[in-house]
This record gives sequence, C-alpha cells and structure tokens, in this order.
Amino acid sequence: MGFLGKLFGTDKALTQTVETVSKGLDKLILTEQEKAESASAERSEARKMIVEWMQATAGQNIARRVISLAITAVWLGQYILSQAFALVAVYAGRATEANEAAEILRIGATDMNDAVMLILAFYFAAPHLGEMAKAIIERKSNKSTS
Repeated sequence: MGFLGKLFGTDKALTQTVETVSKGLDKLILTEQEKAESASAERSEARKMIVEWMQATAGQNIARRVISLAITAVWLGQYILSQAFALVAVYAGRATEANEAAEILRIGATDMNDAVMLILAFYFAAPHLGEMAKAIIERKSNKSTS
C-alpha cells in the first residue's frame, strides 16, 4: 500500500514527503553555530593528526634535527660570511672581489630562505605550518610566472 499511497498522494505519503524535503533543506542550510562547530571539529582533527604523526615518526626525530641543523647552518654560514666579506670590502684593497663574494653568498642564503623558514615554522610554529607552506608555495609560483 505504501507505493500506491505515494502514487495517489495519500496524507501519510504527503506528510512523509514534506518531512523528507524539509530535513534535506535543513541540512543544506548551516547556521553560524553549526559552521563554528564544524570548523572547531576540523581544527581538532588536524591537531590530532599532527600529534599522531609526531608519535608515529618519533624515531625519526634525530634525523629531522640533523637535517634541520645542517640546512640552517649552511644558510646562517652563508649569511655571516656574506656580511664578513661586505665588511672586509670596506677596508680591504680588493674591495671588488670581496663585494662579489659577498653578493654570491647573499644570493645563496636568499635562495635557502624558504627552506629555513619552513624548518623554523616546523619547530617553533607547528600549528601555523600549513599557512606558512601555502604562502611560500604561492610566492614561489608568483616568482616563476613573472
């Protein structure tokens, strides 16, 4: 009788159809509270995922630190040497060569800025790592198109 009722539009079938449509419409429209709850749940899930990932890869902490220190040391070394050569250029008789060396080192350090910023973000601003990575990727894509 359910099929015939739906076919001929009995009160019960009509009521059920109205209820189904209203529930569907209610699910399409999110209130501000529902949006906030959804965003909160997503952030909580992301934090949980990061914690689980850190626990699962805890054995790799030493390797991560060594790689991070190596990259940061190279970057910092280039920057410090660049400044030293620039300072030497002021007082040395071979100022042109010292300035060229400083510029080469400065370019090398600048090329590594993004990698170093991601390392620093990973260790000191992990909750914002995704935002920083997006910004770096966007900046890189803008540089490559211009």
